[in-house]
Amino acid sequence: QVQLVESGGGLVQPGGSLRLSCAASGFTFSTYWMYWVRQAPGKGLEWISSIHANGRSTYYAGSVKGRFTISRDNAKNTLYLQMNSLKPEDTAMYYCAQSSDCTTGCGQGTQVTVSS
Repeated sequence: QVQLVESGGGLVQPGGSLRLSCAASGFTFSTYWMYWVRQAPGKGLEWISSIHANGRSTYYAGSVKGRFTISRDNAKNTLYLQMNSLKPEDTAMYYCAQSSDCTTGCGQGTQVTVSS
């Protein structure tokens, strides 16, 4: 079955950086678009980034464009999210997923907290 396991979250000061990873198994990772979504406390799911199966096309929500970078290593079945210039409003649970709304193939999430 599909398994997506996120890691790399934590507590970081404003302006800091984190790199999230997502280890995928149970499906042919290299043939799927992949997504990062997040959910802030008391809010709904927010799509933040997508990447084509071959890694050549990427898309970002306006709230993270220019600060976050999505990438993938199909040889390692791993999805990444490099997050720079983090802001308190980036505080959320971050999920990797096979769909932009996490309805299919969604991981258990990794918590990112941006606070001084």
